Amino acid sequence: MDESKNIIHETRIPTLAENTGLFKKTKMRAQRTNQRYALLFLGPSILLLAVFIFYPMLKTIYLSLFLTNGSGHNTVFAGLGNYAALLSSPGYLASLMSTLIYVVGVWALTLALGLILANAASVKVRASSFFRTIFSSTMGVSISVSAIFWLFIFNPSIGILNQIAAFLHLPLLNWATDPNLAMISVIISTVWMNLGFAFLVLFSAFQSLPLSLYEETAIEGVGPVYRFFHVTIPLISPTLFFVSIITFIEAFKSFGLIDLMTAGGPNNATNLLVYHIYQNAFLNGNYSQASAESVILTIIIALLTFLQFRYLERKVSY
Repeated sequence: MDESKNIIHETRIPTLAENTGLFKKTKMRAQRTNQRYALLFLGPSILLLAVFIFYPMLKTIYLSLFLTNGSGHNTVFAGLGNYAALLSSPGYLASLMSTLIYVVGVWALTLALGLILANAASVKVRASSFFRTIFSSTMGVSISVSAIFWLFIFNPSIGILNQIAAFLHLPLLNWATDPNLAMISVIISTVWMNLGFAFLVLFSAFQSLPLSLYEETAIEGVGPVYRFFHVTIPLISPTLFFVSIITFIEAFKSFGLIDLMTAGGPNNATNLLVYHIYQNAFLNGNYSQASAESVILTIIIALLTFLQFRYLERKVSY
């Protein structure tokens, strides 16, 4: 009888409180294990972001508040003096205006041409795959090769454009050396470089459109122009919005083509903000002013991107 009591005592069922405590301990142990694995996998990425993104960003803000010598060391605390000097500088304001003209031109033309080419390539005709390859081929061209290609086209003596103009008895133009035409030349070159990405992403959106909807609109007698603006555009609006944001930000960051084609000239006509920062930092050694320009550029991009999300996203149909 005593042995049966001992067996019952040893095999008793745990109470509710004991089960709850055991569950909590097991859950906490699992959470700590998950946290260790998360740090193990995210640690290298966080370290790289800290070294190459967060630290340079904070260092740039810090330098923008000081005057620096030629080696980049702080000399005098200036507060917001660097920002005030920039915003009252005619050269910087001219660079800001040139950048806005450039960004709007690149953004509008890239989206418009990307839509036109994607719509044309989505029509299944003979050799359509060949044209799709041609339209997206600019993605594989480096900036240096693109600059050489367009400098040859814009060359005033042997350039293709001036040869065509001479054949048609039109006036010859100095595309890359005329202050009134240099910005147009750079915009054309940049649009050509960005068009491959925009076309490829928009074309994938066109391929996902339901054919049944187009058949119904064709039966109802809807014209192609009306169908494009009132059926196609709303259906691909999420992809179009994505391409719009990426193109907008990349246009603000343009540097390579400017450096290789015009070097900010002629007469600072193409001296965009990023190239202006490069000149102040690495050519003039004015790191404090270049840091202030970088902060202002970041604020401008963030503000205009926010406005796009605030107003343009309302027209996106998900």
